[in-house]
Amino acid sequence: MSVVTNNSLLSETAVQTTPMASALNTLKMLVRYKAWADALTFSNVRSLPEGEALKPRQTRFGNMVHTLNHTYVVDDIFRHHLLGKKHGYTARNTEHTPAFEDLWQAVQEMNRWYIDLVDSWSNEDLAKSVHFEFVGGGEGVMTQEQIVLHLVNHATYHRGFVGDMMYQVPFTPPSNDLPVFIRDHFNQAR
Repeated sequence: MSVVTNNSLLSETAVQTTPMASALNTLKMLVRYKAWADALTFSNVRSLPEGEALKPRQTRFGNMVHTLNHTYVVDDIFRHHLLGKKHGYTARNTEHTPAFEDLWQAVQEMNRWYIDLVDSWSNEDLAKSVHFEFVGGGEGVMTQEQIVLHLVNHATYHRGFVGDMMYQVPFTPPSNDLPVFIRDHFNQAR
């Protein structure tokens, strides 16, 4: 039995131009993905007909804006955990829905904070444990890496709810999937 190899698959050029994979580089990409996908979602919600973003719907948080607010609140709770500070929240959302533009401003500032934080980390920072108390009670512990992965995943999950509500308008939002971000934005920036 002979083994055929294709040396062109291992070309020196491909090895030199392919960035080194690492958990830290992946987290840096993911916080940028979250910021991009949030911006796309807020832009789409802003473009809906008057009243649609706040229209009561059959969903956990009642409307699009309050769903986006939930994601912001959870980001803020975990920011406080990462800083080792008390957050003061008694629930994973606020009682009242904030004004859309105020929420968008706060989300942009939060995303910038997470990008700057992850950009400042070393590989060793990823494994640092963060002890906290869940809003609903009980002790929690996660690494800093796990917290960021959770926040990116959590935001994606709830943007999906918002996307479903947009289809109910009806409005077809553009894709905000990770592969689209990598193809159209992340790879272009490098």
